[in-house]
Amino acid sequence: MNIFLIGYRCTGKTTVGRFLAKRLERLFFDTDLELVKEQGINISDIVSKRGWAAFREIEKRVIQCACERDNQVVATGGGAVLDEDNVKRMKDSGVIVWLKADISTIEKRIIEDNTTRDFRPSLTSKGSVEEVRETLLTRNPFYERAMDFFVDTDFMDIEAVCDTIIQKIKGVELEFM
Repeated sequence: MNIFLIGYRCTGKTTVGRFLAKRLERLFFDTDLELVKEQGINISDIVSKRGWAAFREIEKRVIQCACERDNQVVATGGGAVLDEDNVKRMKDSGVIVWLKADISTIEKRIIEDNTTRDFRPSLTSKGSVEEVRETLLTRNPFYERAMDFFVDTDFMDIEAVCDTIIQKIKGVELEFM
């Protein structure tokens, strides 16, 4: 069984995913990092040169590869749940955990994190605050439909988020078997 982490930008998918994989002695797979490695250019360049539709097709193929493996923690891109095939594949091969954060938390994390800016091309032509609000309004229903459960990452450190996921997964694993 895989553990898929979904959620908006800067909710902790990659950071929590690495830590969780280490704690559970599983492989860690980041779909955005894998996509960049495969394509040889960053996400911003893929989107600007080829467009969002091409990016989503590449992302779909990478998620399919992740779903063909087992016993790993997978951090997905924020928009992976927009494709029903991605959600179905993830559900068929594991449990889906929605990492949530408040808009103000996300905005603060985006401003503070300049190491992964190339992984986060603009989703709209608006400023960052408006973009976060607008995109969350659109995506939250997709996250809600896809998730098996959620963890609010606003006021938790990485270890507490992992503890919560591990506790909640124990119940889901029994249903999955």
